[in-house]
Amino acid sequence: MKIKKRQLGQRLLQIVIVLLGISFLSFLLIYLAPGDPVRAMFAVSGSIPSEELMDEMRVSLGLDRPFLVQYGTWVLNCLKGDFGTSYSTGQPVAQMLAGRVAPTVQLTLLSMVMMMVMAVPLGVVSALNQNRLLDYIARGITFFSISMPNFWVGLLLLYFIALKLGWLPVVSKNMDLQKMLLPAFTLAFAMAGKYSRQVRAAVLEELNQDYVAGARARGLRESVILWRHVIPNAMLPLITILGLSLGSLLGGTAVVEIIFSFPALGSLAINAINAMDYPLIQGFVLWISLIYMAVNLAVDVSYSILDPRLRKGV
Repeated sequence: MKIKKRQLGQRLLQIVIVLLGISFLSFLLIYLAPGDPVRAMFAVSGSIPSEELMDEMRVSLGLDRPFLVQYGTWVLNCLKGDFGTSYSTGQPVAQMLAGRVAPTVQLTLLSMVMMMVMAVPLGVVSALNQNRLLDYIARGITFFSISMPNFWVGLLLLYFIALKLGWLPVVSKNMDLQKMLLPAFTLAFAMAGKYSRQVRAAVLEELNQDYVAGARARGLRESVILWRHVIPNAMLPLITILGLSLGSLLGGTAVVEIIFSFPALGSLAINAINAMDYPLIQGFVLWISLIYMAVNLAVDVSYSILDPRLRKGV
């Protein structure tokens, strides 16, 4: 337990250091980016202010101060929970990000469930029928899934399912399940192809292990060997890439969100970039970084718990 606590403390310290590095680099890139956020603010409102007024606005926003002063002030405010105020809306950045968390999490979880429902059976069937007709069909489906870009799948679903067939609404005013089905399936479709290949490879590897031959020699049924031993062991290597996909989805999938007018983090980030809303961009970058590192930490901890072979080394 002491070793676990020490290593957990080291990982948390690494997260803090990486967050500081990422925040510094992103703040520097935004600082060096061409364009004037003050001009962009007034351009969005449609007004043409004088140079004196824009200079006053820069002073009030602190944009006239040196880079290190701006960065240090921002970091200190972040430690207090203040991520700044959006240039384009005038709302607190933390409040805007928090308002998009719930739909982002809902869309992410639904797409992950859809992906697993498609990928696991397809990969298992493909592995159990290696180099036979069902295997070729399954591999063809996965190839088609991986080859189709998300935006094209989304447009096809929007056109045929929503417009032509009318099974689902094109635009829904409420954040209900119907509004999430098409974007969630769009995200799950491409991931299902990739994960089904991973499942197939993992199941084939487990089927060639000595313990499977021993179980068959003891007379265990194939179904028992498959569901109690092969599939649980085959799922362990998938936890890592599953965690990375989870972090990516939580970070926002802008193209799909824009196609389906889904108000999640990705579309918020695109709007912030177009408006040169520096505080909102910086808050979004910090949010994504924190998500990825938190997910990676959770994956490492869960992997060590699920795999008895790693418990002594943690």
